[in-house]
Amino acid sequence: MFDAVLIGLSQVFSWPAIGYLGFGIFLGVWLGALPGIGGVTGLILLLPFTYTMEPVSAFALMLGMFAVTTTSDTIASVMLGIPGTVASQATILDGYPLAQMGQANRALGAAYTCSAIGGVIGAVVLMFSLPVIKPILTLFSTPEFFMLSLLGICMVGSLSGSSVTKGLVIGAFGMMLGTIGEETFNGEARYYFGIEYMLNTPPLVAVVLGLFAIPELLELATKNTSISRVPSDQSRGGGMLQGIKDTFANWWLVIKGSVLGVYIGMLPGLGASIVDWAAYGMAVQTTKGENKFGRGDIRGVIAPESANNAQRGGALIPTLTFGIPGDFAMSILLGAMLIQGLRPGVEMLTTKLDITFAMIWTLIIANIASAILLMMLGRQVAKAIFVDGHLLVPVVILFVFMGSWLGNQSMGDLILMWIMGAVGLFMKRSGWPRPPLIIALVLGPNMENALVLSNRVYGTLGWIDRTPSLIIGVIIVLTIGVTALGLLRTRRTPLTANNSLDGKLSIEGAERNPLIAIALALFFLAAFVTAGVLAIDFHPTNRQYPIATSVVAVALLIIILVKEMMAARAERRAFASYAEAWRAALDKAGMRLGLRFVLWIAVAVFGAWLIGQKLAIAGFILAYLCIWGKRSLRFALIYAAVGYLFIELFYDRTMHIPFQHPYILKLIGGGA
Repeated sequence: MFDAVLIGLSQVFSWPAIGYLGFGIFLGVWLGALPGIGGVTGLILLLPFTYTMEPVSAFALMLGMFAVTTTSDTIASVMLGIPGTVASQATILDGYPLAQMGQANRALGAAYTCSAIGGVIGAVVLMFSLPVIKPILTLFSTPEFFMLSLLGICMVGSLSGSSVTKGLVIGAFGMMLGTIGEETFNGEARYYFGIEYMLNTPPLVAVVLGLFAIPELLELATKNTSISRVPSDQSRGGGMLQGIKDTFANWWLVIKGSVLGVYIGMLPGLGASIVDWAAYGMAVQTTKGENKFGRGDIRGVIAPESANNAQRGGALIPTLTFGIPGDFAMSILLGAMLIQGLRPGVEMLTTKLDITFAMIWTLIIANIASAILLMMLGRQVAKAIFVDGHLLVPVVILFVFMGSWLGNQSMGDLILMWIMGAVGLFMKRSGWPRPPLIIALVLGPNMENALVLSNRVYGTLGWIDRTPSLIIGVIIVLTIGVTALGLLRTRRTPLTANNSLDGKLSIEGAERNPLIAIALALFFLAAFVTAGVLAIDFHPTNRQYPIATSVVAVALLIIILVKEMMAARAERRAFASYAEAWRAALDKAGMRLGLRFVLWIAVAVFGAWLIGQKLAIAGFILAYLCIWGKRSLRFALIYAAVGYLFIELFYDRTMHIPFQHPYILKLIGGGA
C-alpha cells in the first residue's frame, strides 16, 4: 500500500499530469466563483477532452477543477449572499453579515484556510477508510436514506432562521416543488397543469439564483449602498490574516467539521446537499456560552467550509469502491472512469490502487494550491464590498440571467428565476427563511423514491422500527427540540450583529413584518391545500408523499397564522384601520421599490424572449445605470458594451451555449 501511495504521488507530479492539474485548478477557481456554473458544469465541459488522455492526467484535470469549486464558491456566498453552489448555502448565514460589517477579507481568509485543511483531511481520511468502509455503507438501506433526507430538511429548517415552524414549512414547500413533473415509478405527470415545461422538476440553479440573488441585489439597488454597511476606513478586525488566525484558534472545530464532511459525503445522493448544514448545526449546538451565529460569527464560516471540501473525498469512497455515485458530479466522474477502462470495486483497491492514490493526491494538492491562489487574489476581491452597489448590480444580473439559462436553455427557467425572485423578496421581508426550500428541492425527489421503495419492501411504515432509522428519528427530534429551546432562550436578544449596525445587516429570517408574513402564510396555505386535494386523484403510490407533506405543512401554518395574527393585532392598534396598517407595513419593508425592481427584472426576461439575451441584458445594464444608478450615458454605454462582449466571448464563443432565438425575427419574417 505504501508503494502505491508513492507511485500515485509521482504520477501526479509527472508531465503532463501536473500541467493538467494546474489548468484544472485555475479553471475551478473561475467556475466556482461564478453563480450558476460551479463544478458540475465544469465536469460536463471537460469530459469530452478526457477521451484521448491517460487516466492520471484525465483525473488531474477533472478532480483538480472540481475540488476547488467548493473553495471559490465562497466568494459569491460571502460577497453577495448568494450560494455559489448547493454546498455553500450555510456559509451565507454568517459570511454575508461579516461582509456587510466590512470583514469580507476575514471571512474569506478563514474560508480558504479551513477549506484547504478540510480538503486535505478529507483526502487523508479517504486514504485510510478504503479498507474498512464497506461494513459501514451496508448498514444503510432505503429507509435510512429517507430518514437522512428528512433529517437534512429538518436541520436546515431549524437552523436557518428565527422560527423553527416557518423553516419547516418552507422545507415542506420545497418538497412539494420537487413533486412537480413526471413521477419516477409510473411516469404519472403531477401538478403540471398542461404546461409542457412543468413536466420536469423545477431546475435548482434558476430557483437558487432567483430566491437569493434578486432580493440581495434589491438591497444594493434601492438603498444606494455598497455591500459593506460601514466605510472601508471604519472596518476593524477584518483582515485576511485575522481569518487565518481564527481558523487555527478553532482548530478542533475544523477537524470535527472535516471528519463529519467525509462521512456525510459517503451517503449517495445526500452528501453535498446536507454536509454544510450538518457541520453548521454541529457548531451551533456544541458552542458553549454566548455566540453570534447568524449575525456574523466566524465559526459559522469555518464549520461548513471545512466540511464541504472534505466531502469531496468522502463522495469518492462509494464511487470508487461500489460504483455508486455520491451525487451527480460523482456520476460524471464514474463515466470518466469507464471511459478510461477503469472498473470501480476490487480493481481500484488492488491492481489500480496507484491510480486511486493519484486521485487522492490530486485532491490534496488542488485544495492547498487553490487556497494559496485565492488568498493572493483575496485582498483585491474583497475590495468589491466597498464598491458602489449600483456598479455591482448590472454584472451580477448578467451572471444571474446566464446562470439560470445554462441548465436547460429554456425561457421557462428565466421566468422561474423571476417568479422565485418575487417570492424570495416577500420571504426576506417577512422573516421566512429561504435555505430550507433549496435543500428540500434537492433532496425531495430522492426522498420520495426512498419512501415508496421502503413501503414496498417493508410494508407501509413497516420499516420504522429498524434500528438505524430509529436512531436517525431520535436525532431529528433532538435537533428540532434543541434548536427551538435555543431560540426561546435568545428571543429577548435582538438578532443583529452589534448595536452600531442594528437593522442594517441582511440576517436570514430576522426581519419582522406580521402583515406581510400573514399574506405569505395564506399563500402557502392555499398552495398546500390545493396540492393535497389534487393529490387525491393521483395513483396510490404517487399520492402518499404529497398528501403527507401537505397535512404536516397545513398544521404548522395554522400555528404560524395564529402567532402572526396576534402580532399583527398588536401593531394594528397604532393605526386607524388595517388598510392603513398594510400600507405602513409595505413602506416599512420597502416593498414599493422592491416590486418596482422585480418589474424591471420581468421586463428584462420579456426582452430576452423578444430580442434575445445578449441585447436584453445589455439593454438592462444601460437602462439601470442611467435611471437607477444616475450614471452618464457614455459610461452606461461602455459598461453595456463590455457586458455584451463578455457574453459573446465567454458564453457563446467559449462555452458554445445556445441562445434564445429572438421572437422579433419571426414577426419580421426572419425565423421559421
